[in-house]
Amino acid sequence: MAEQQRLKISVVGTGYLGATHAACMAELGFDVLGIDIDQAKIDILSSGRVPFYEPGLEEVLARNLDNGRLRFTTDYAEVGAFADVHFLCVGTPQRSDSNAADLTYVDAAVDSLAPHLNGPTVVIGKSTVPVGTAARVAARLTAAAPAGDAVELGWSPEFLREGFGVQDTLRPNRIVIGTDSERVEATMREISAGQIEQGIPFLTTDLQTAELVKVSANAFLATKISFINAMAEVCEAAGADVIKLAESLSHDDRIGGKFLGPGLGFGGGCLPKDIRAFMARADELGVEPALSFLREVDAINQRRRARTIDIARGLIGGSFAGRTVGVLGASFKPNSDDIRDSPALDVAATISSLGAHVTVYDPEALDNARREHPDLNYAHSMLEAVRDAEVVLLLTEWAEFRDADPDELGKVVAETKIVDGRNALNPEYWRERGWTYRALGRP
Repeated sequence: MAEQQRLKISVVGTGYLGATHAACMAELGFDVLGIDIDQAKIDILSSGRVPFYEPGLEEVLARNLDNGRLRFTTDYAEVGAFADVHFLCVGTPQRSDSNAADLTYVDAAVDSLAPHLNGPTVVIGKSTVPVGTAARVAARLTAAAPAGDAVELGWSPEFLREGFGVQDTLRPNRIVIGTDSERVEATMREISAGQIEQGIPFLTTDLQTAELVKVSANAFLATKISFINAMAEVCEAAGADVIKLAESLSHDDRIGGKFLGPGLGFGGGCLPKDIRAFMARADELGVEPALSFLREVDAINQRRRARTIDIARGLIGGSFAGRTVGVLGASFKPNSDDIRDSPALDVAATISSLGAHVTVYDPEALDNARREHPDLNYAHSMLEAVRDAEVVLLLTEWAEFRDADPDELGKVVAETKIVDGRNALNPEYWRERGWTYRALGRP
């Protein structure tokens, strides 16, 4: 354990992944230096605040700033002189001109770090990248670093779920390292020693397999979510109940019940862009047909948004023009302020564009939503958002919304009509309280 504590780590990039990884590595006992080119972000983190919502992270960050194990900088020379191991945690968003991943930030980080690597060093990528990227990055590092071949690269994909980032970093369900270097594997084992002792699986693969793990997992997850949403389409046409169908399927050990919840579909900064980038990379590799099914997975996901809008429009007579709509939820999932590719915000903005007066409330994502959609109206409470609404849409399943009192809401709305886009409510109870209740995939 003493050896672990002496190891010095840098984390390149301090977005969601990087800030979480840096704070949690310090929590595990390492000396950590986080780096970013954004001085404002560094200032916020250095003050003990987190520039996004992630339960528990601010406490971990503040604790490790106070005990001196965690610092932040914008100086790559300082990082090069400080760390034995460098984790690449920069973003890989979707390119603006295609479905492919944008590797600009990965390349910029490597180009900035490499000139300061003067001795034997381990660099470990955690960003989600197209297969084949790691080999290219390794060559780029050794070509630009003064230490040359003494700089060795491994790839260890991250498996963070927003809202559970601290838990998933400190106690991951598996640790994967892609490398052909004994030194890289030994370094990763040293970093992960405490977790390995807890029984967390540690898997060593080649670089290419490690790169495929995260995107394969996300593709499988997206497929499972879209499958049950496809069944919701069938259920609506047949008059069946997709919730009872999902419950019945969940008892099959081959299928299981996790992520078999029908509703508005997935969004966020990972699943949508990852499956699209996966398809784009398969096309580049000449195996596009192998992943062609993901196009329908993506299409099913998008259709759920349109179907939610159609159900709401039907409840208010066929047109949104001049109507008042209350929307509960803006983030793509609960326990997050992330609005990237948020189904909730997409539905709200579309309804607004069709002439409705839309008011949105979300417990954490209002500031981000305002920046993205300043044309919408925003409320600071659930009751304020649904006041005088002719239809209410529940689009993000925050606990506050799941536990909402239909009688309390019924006192302020214009009409007791609700579309449950997440199948989060008890339809029988809401109907007993006088509400017209509709949900995706249910009679």
